[in-house]
Amino acid sequence: MGILEKSIKNKVVIVTGGTRGIGFSTVKSFLENGAKVALCGSREETVNKALEKLKEINSDFEVLGFSTDLLNIEDIKKMMDEVENKWGKIDVLINNAGISDNVSIYDQDDKHFENVIDINVQAVFNCSKIAAEKMKKNNYGVILNTSSIVSINGQKSGVGYPTSKFAVNGLTKSLARELGTDGIRVNAIAPGIIATDMVAALDQNMIKAMAANVPVGRLGEAEDIANAFLFLASDMASYISGAILSVDGATVI
Repeated sequence: MGILEKSIKNKVVIVTGGTRGIGFSTVKSFLENGAKVALCGSREETVNKALEKLKEINSDFEVLGFSTDLLNIEDIKKMMDEVENKWGKIDVLINNAGISDNVSIYDQDDKHFENVIDINVQAVFNCSKIAAEKMKKNNYGVILNTSSIVSINGQKSGVGYPTSKFAVNGLTKSLARELGTDGIRVNAIAPGIIATDMVAALDQNMIKAMAANVPVGRLGEAEDIANAFLFLASDMASYISGAILSVDGATVI
């Protein structure tokens, strides 16, 4: 058993947005390293499908699934209470749920912008608040957030998304300072262009053009982000808090 696996084994982990893409890969990676994982999705159908896929990979995985409204504090409390009652603690929260946005400011109304901020920022705050309250009792915990490469330089259209990720960075750094004395570390990962199912559906020539602009010569894989989450959740990162880790192949957009 390697150092990383020893550090992750038997940790209790919650992953929001855990039914597909980066989230699903992260859930799978933690399970493969011996963690107990609760995955959250927006719909019961997608949660059940993800659970089925994981059980097909390994029927011994210790995994729970929840279709939780991340904008409802009581719903989050109920979910985390169930996790705590099942496994006795919550060690790691990974706030991965989010929505993208590329609609021009000329074509969106305030409700469109508000929805992006709600899902990408308010939900992160809600989950972090409830998790921190539980982690504080054990003087131990790790909160990890999914930011984005666009949180560094913005993007050309869809102002809500980079705005939300700038906010996630600020929340990450501020909570790291506030919660450190309670034994809780807080970090974020800023993924670059990742070959998720959405990207895979694009024209192959477009994908090749995107990859050509990445200095390391390829698009990122969901596993690249999952590996970064594993490291930051492990005790090998015990002195890292308040960091925004870019995992982007040195891409500049």
